[in-house]
Amino acid sequence: MQFKVPQFIDIEDKVVGPLTFKQFAYLAGGAALAYISFKFLPAFIGFVIAIAFAVLALALAFYKYNEKPFIHVLESFIKYYINSRLYIWHKQEPMATPTKKISAVEARATLTESKLKTLSWSLDVIDTKK
Repeated sequence: MQFKVPQFIDIEDKVVGPLTFKQFAYLAGGAALAYISFKFLPAFIGFVIAIAFAVLALALAFYKYNEKPFIHVLESFIKYYINSRLYIWHKQEPMATPTKKISAVEARATLTESKLKTLSWSLDVIDTKK
């Protein structure tokens, strides 16, 4: 039995013409805020604020920064300015490791032939260019 595997699952569905639901909501909200600001504020101030709302709505709907939607950039911007940015570095002293002293008899007992060969080889290979 064969099954069809869905493809393009990371692409949103186009709901309103060529726009996704999120894009349509951003544009409709931006247009509503622009209309309200233009209608209830004095002409010049309302026009400037309406332009700002329209640009924000267009950026939210269509602009991508580093392949991410603009809403992620805006969210990171707001979190950065709301949260505190005080970083204090405290130097920590390294913890002393207890060293166990072993006697010569114990050292001879733990020294194997392979360790002895490695030690003698490392002593033979001394830089003689000095």
